[in-house]
Amino acid sequence: MNKNKTLFTGMAIIIIYLISLLGVTHSAYAIERKVYDYAELLTEQEVASLEALANELSAERETDFIILTTNELGITVWEYTNDFYDNMAPGYDKPYGNTAILTLDMQGREVDLAGFKQTEKYLSDRRLNEIRNLITSDLSAGNYYDAFHDFIVLSHEYIGYGPDNILHKTWFQLVVSLAIGGVVVGIMAFNMGGRVTVNARTYMDANTSRVLHRKDQYIRTTVTKRRKPQQKSGGGGGGGITRGGHSRSGSRGGF
Repeated sequence: MNKNKTLFTGMAIIIIYLISLLGVTHSAYAIERKVYDYAELLTEQEVASLEALANELSAERETDFIILTTNELGITVWEYTNDFYDNMAPGYDKPYGNTAILTLDMQGREVDLAGFKQTEKYLSDRRLNEIRNLITSDLSAGNYYDAFHDFIVLSHEYIGYGPDNILHKTWFQLVVSLAIGGVVVGIMAFNMGGRVTVNARTYMDANTSRVLHRKDQYIRTTVTKRRKPQQKSGGGGGGGITRGGHSRSGSRGGF
């Protein structure tokens, strides 16, 4: 009896110990660094403020919000973001988990926004394009803290809307609008009733109406050549697959 009791007590202690280890692991992972300011654009107070904000909102959305800056790139900013995710394995509650990353390349003056894991569905290319457009003016003006703060807050808000779907697509909304407009016009035309029988001959007297004079005169043909203006790229979608095989959404552009 005592042996069984001792064995039961020992097993209970082991189980409690393992559960505590899991809790410690989760907590340690959840409070990891969120701001990697390698370009030294922020003050210590600004870094601390962004870290606190990212940790607070990460808990609400179960998503890591990461800020990454650099001024020494030998690769594209898109590749830099991908390699960071592959090598650092961020995620709210596990490696390679839900993550939203803003990468700022000061050398090439480009910014890359990315969503990984489930965040890819919530922060689609379209939504990240919208976020990037909203923060670009602050980046251009050197208001880096404001831009990073807004990225975290806006990403948090978009995730709260739920996954992006076809109902949110601009082209789909346009098609629906045109279809509804066509139906309305069709109903109005049908309800007007009657058949229109008036035409060009209705008010013309064939006996007194005739062509008096006809003349074709060629003057000259002039051809003017003009160089077609080149369109500057304003950025766009940056989704794809990392070298480590992780899928991502994205938006990349200059500032």
